[in-house]
Amino acid sequence: MQISKKLPKNVRIGSVNLDLVWSLRHQVMWPDRDLDYVRLDDDRDGSHWGLYLDGTVVSVVSVFANRKEVQFRKFATLEAHQGNGYGSLLLHHVLRGLQEDGYSRIWCNARKAKTGFYERFGLACTPETFTKGGLDYVVMEWRKKD
Repeated sequence: MQISKKLPKNVRIGSVNLDLVWSLRHQVMWPDRDLDYVRLDDDRDGSHWGLYLDGTVVSVVSVFANRKEVQFRKFATLEAHQGNGYGSLLLHHVLRGLQEDGYSRIWCNARKAKTGFYERFGLACTPETFTKGGLDYVVMEWRKKD
C-alpha cells in the first residue's frame, strides 16, 4: 500500500509490530478485559499501521484484504492523543492508500455512536447491525464508483 508522505515533520505513518498493536488496542478499547480479548485470530494475516508522533505510536489500525475487498479493524488512538486529529490523519492516509491500490469495497464494523466520524471519510452505514460486548455496531462501507 502506498501512503502519502505529506505529513507534519514530527509525524510518520508506517507498519507496527503486533505486540505494540495489541498493547495499544488493549489500553484504548478494552482495558477491563484480558489482553487476549483484543487479539484477532487472523491478526498475523493482516497489515498493521500506526501513526508515530515524535517516534511513539499513538494510533493504530489493522487491515485485512480479501481479493478486491478490504476490512479495517481495531482502529484505536491513545486517550491522551484523542481529539488532536492523529487518528483522523492515520485513517485518511490508510483509506486513501487502499483506494489507490484498487480495492472496490472498504468496510468496517463501527460502533453506532461513532458513525458520524466514519461518514467524514466517505463510509456509509449498511443495514447490517450487531451487538458485541454490550456495544451496538453497524457495518459501514465505501464502494468504488464505476
